Amino acid sequence: MERTAEILKALSDPTRLRIVSLLRHGELCVCDLTEALQIPQSTVSRHLASLKNAGWVKARRSGKWMHYLLLEEVSSLQTRIAGILKEELPLHAACRDDDRRYFAYLAVKPSQSCD
Repeated sequence: MERTAEILKALSDPTRLRIVSLLRHGELCVCDLTEALQIPQSTVSRHLASLKNAGWVKARRSGKWMHYLLLEEVSSLQTRIAGILKEELPLHAACRDDDRRYFAYLAVKPSQSCD
């Protein structure tokens, strides 16, 4: 029961839901998330730590940057919730705006800017 509460609690914040929405595009650097979300790096990192501790994301370091990816091997509860989120989150204006900013940023981002 405690683990279920932890898994659900990690999704109880709008910023963390926006991060999950962006990570549906694949592995992203903290700098990518910061640019798309228009919030400070420290805030993004704090929310990513919550998602990582709850088992929603995994991280890898590349140079000075951390890159995050949604975990694919998760509990059946998380798999079911992730399916719902992949359908639901793109319907929200905030997530659509984040996507727009992310893809605009990708168009001008230097290829090695996060390394």
